Amino acid sequence: MSTGTREAPPESFLAQLTPDELEAFNEVAIRRRFPAGCTLFHEGDESGSVYVLTQGRAKISCRGEGGKRAVLGFPGPGDMLGEVSVFDGHPRSASLAAVDEIEALVVPSRAFRRFVDLHPRVALVIIEMLVTRLRAADRLRVEFAMHDVTGRVARRLLELAVEFGEPDGSGVRIGLKLSQDELASWAGSSREAVSKSLHVLRDLGWIRTERQRLTVLDMDALREFAR
Repeated sequence: MSTGTREAPPESFLAQLTPDELEAFNEVAIRRRFPAGCTLFHEGDESGSVYVLTQGRAKISCRGEGGKRAVLGFPGPGDMLGEVSVFDGHPRSASLAAVDEIEALVVPSRAFRRFVDLHPRVALVIIEMLVTRLRAADRLRVEFAMHDVTGRVARRLLELAVEFGEPDGSGVRIGLKLSQDELASWAGSSREAVSKSLHVLRDLGWIRTERQRLTVLDMDALREFAR
């Protein structure tokens, strides 16, 4: 049994449930905490549970050609994960790991299917969430066709600044620790190419880099460049 819910971000799964649906969801959900670095599920695992993050950030990744891992995103509070394999019955298509300590509402797959069967409006909420992800994937494909590596890196930095930005007096410091390998994977490029792109953006005075930390010094210039 869960012990109640925190305030959910707008448009998150929990925020879109009616009071009755939310109460029913809490009755089948278990609130769990996972330490930083913990893997919640692996690519190829059989469907086990659905996770709704309530605190912290996670990393989604999958294995590409040659065994190299590709970063797909950094979900946070309000995001639902693992529901696709619950519905299609196929193994997990990606791995989910905690970037920092996270808290999640966990619902076993059978209980989640039963919850949706008893509350059919929830299926529409989930469909809308999946369509949003599909549109984001379509935009990403266009981005890869239209932008070079530096442009894609600039767009990733803008996303990070919006999602994790912390004003620090000189700019917007990205609060998420991110290695160059992870940034390269997310931007669909090599570490060497991303390193050169960061050097270009640094020389332009738009960003400042530190060990696994980045500060955007000129959001407007970076946004204009990434258009």
